[in-house]
Amino acid sequence: MAKKSIKQVEQPREHNKASKIKVSLSINPIFDKHMNFLILNGPNLNLLGKREPEIYGRSSFDEFFATLQHQFPEHAISYVQSNHEGDLIDQLHQHGFDMDGIVINAGAYTHTSIALADAIRSITSPVIEVHLSNVFKRETYRHHSFISEACLGVIAGFGMHSYVLAIQALILKKQTSLP
Repeated sequence: MAKKSIKQVEQPREHNKASKIKVSLSINPIFDKHMNFLILNGPNLNLLGKREPEIYGRSSFDEFFATLQHQFPEHAISYVQSNHEGDLIDQLHQHGFDMDGIVINAGAYTHTSIALADAIRSITSPVIEVHLSNVFKRETYRHHSFISEACLGVIAGFGMHSYVLAIQALILKKQTSLP
């Protein structure tokens, strides 16, 4: 297998705007193929940029999503946001057998939903749980996740870049055939 390298470049920070970190991969052309990813955002994430910007940032997810698609032009990335648990479960059931990876920010359902955990266990697509904030620096009730043990991994505390890291991890998983 070809050697892979990760290069991180931090661009200058602008005051009051999220800094952008670009992570690029040198990959084996055999694995450089189109991949399909789904991002599922749970309750209240439709209010990003407005709700508690000191915790969640000042950008909406729609603004960030355009940047995310630009960072991964060779891959198809779609996203769904819902404030309803059943809608998130329906999305997992509908897309969980044909996606190369799913990134889920279940919001408060992370801490309450056994049903979401069961839905994640029921599908074949790898799932990475993300959180914008470091949940372990917050209220104690946020320290427990019902969905973590059903997911491939968890990324938390890197703001919107948590999504970038999750997509990178899913690409690396596919390239290296990690369990």
